Amino acid sequence: MEIENKPILSVTEISLSLKSCVEQVFSDIKVKGEVVGVKKAPSGHIYFSLKDSDSVLSAVCWRGRDKTTLASLEDGLEIICTGKLSTYPGRSNYQMIVDKAEPAGIGALLKLLAERKEKLEKEGLFDISKKKKIPYLPGTIGVVTSPSGAVIRDIMHRLNDRFPREVYLWPVLVQGEGAAEQIAAAIDGFNKIPAEGLTLKNKHIKKPDVLIVARGGGSFEDLWCFNEEIVVRATAHSKIPIISAVGHETDTTLIDFASDLRAPTPTGAAEKVVPVRSELTSILAQLSSRNIDALYRFLNENKLRLDSLSRSMPKLNELINLFFEKLDDKTERFKNALKTFFTTTENKLFFVSKLLASYSYNEILKRGFSLVTDTEGKVITSGAIAETKDKFFIKFSDKNVLVSPTNKSLKPQKQKNTPIESSQINLFKDI
Repeated sequence: MEIENKPILSVTEISLSLKSCVEQVFSDIKVKGEVVGVKKAPSGHIYFSLKDSDSVLSAVCWRGRDKTTLASLEDGLEIICTGKLSTYPGRSNYQMIVDKAEPAGIGALLKLLAERKEKLEKEGLFDISKKKKIPYLPGTIGVVTSPSGAVIRDIMHRLNDRFPREVYLWPVLVQGEGAAEQIAAAIDGFNKIPAEGLTLKNKHIKKPDVLIVARGGGSFEDLWCFNEEIVVRATAHSKIPIISAVGHETDTTLIDFASDLRAPTPTGAAEKVVPVRSELTSILAQLSSRNIDALYRFLNENKLRLDSLSRSMPKLNELINLFFEKLDDKTERFKNALKTFFTTTENKLFFVSKLLASYSYNEILKRGFSLVTDTEGKVITSGAIAETKDKFFIKFSDKNVLVSPTNKSLKPQKQKNTPIESSQINLFKDI
């Protein structure tokens, strides 16, 4: 009769009741097991199972939960999951809702690390030929690390000791959940700064010339975020050269293989990123001194060479005096030639003038000859022509006499034909 008084529950009611009971009792649990049957749904959810030697527990990780660790889940990996138990009424089974998962123990982490390293290396993320050169003296340095730890103080102290530079700190978590995402975001953020810089809160931010990703020492698990794919890929794809300085000298993480230069410690990174200013000043002074010495040597050597060449060359004043001597000689010779020229010319002129005077008819007239011309000045060469003229002139050496043929005293008389020498005829003809 008691059975008849119990309420009758529907399948859904009993399923929901069990779900509520299970979730209240197992609301915060950790389960260790080996991963099997990993399935990544298109929705972004991840389904898998945890098993040990005797049992199997279904598990699901909703999209957006601890994606860094769960994205690398592989069958056979032993992990520790944190979350709660719940039921799935549609199949009358229970499952674990996983909020976080991490490898169980060093062995599992080492196995995951080795597999991840091999995978990323095959992709070429560790290729040495792709390493970028660290600038000798960067103007601006970007640091990705925790703002509260001793790391940033050690870096700044060593930078100020060696060569003070402008430093931009991008504060991030360096261990635990979300650390890998923050570190990758910081590297990407520095790379997104324009080459000309940007203005933020009325302050001009320059693009760093080099980045330092740093963290102090810690356990293998503490440094695990620097082994995450998201950090390694951001480091490998960075356009800005990166120096990794994670842990101590004996610690090695995957970021060390992807970075352009590995420093054993954060302090070591500061030492690698800038030279010692005093040493640089000393080197510059030495180079300056060597340049001055080289200049003096160059000048002295060329002076000796010039002196040697000058000794083999005639003196300038000697060359000038030689030309002056030649000029004096030419001047003297010119004077003598000019004098001789004028003397010779003068003699020639005198001779020609005498010859010209001797050829003149005036000289002939002085010897007793006369010249007969008509009134127009034309020479009368015969008596017959003279008879045809009313008047004509007879030119003597001292005067001209006008003669008229009608004058009885000048009537033509028969004269003896006195022969005239041919030389005289030619002479009058020439005149």
